[in-house]
Amino acid sequence: MDISRDEQRVLHALARGGAIAPIKDNKGRIMAVELFTREGWRAPDLPLLLFRKLKAKRAIASQDGKPYRITRRGLDLVRSEVDNR
Repeated sequence: MDISRDEQRVLHALARGGAIAPIKDNKGRIMAVELFTREGWRAPDLPLLLFRKLKAKRAIASQDGKPYRITRRGLDLVRSEVDNR
């Protein structure tokens, strides 16, 4: 299954140890999300639509109320990249 460039970027950040923190309203619905890198930096804009697409593809999941992380399926979808650090 092909995934878009934006989905690829987010999954790669998550595969390197990042997390997605949801921002919820009073009723518990997710209103916005923030992507954090493994170093704790907030990554650029992550649209809610992109978050929902990744969740629908079961590429990300949350367990026990913790931030969203990449799943085994997400790791299969992400293409490897050379780390230029």
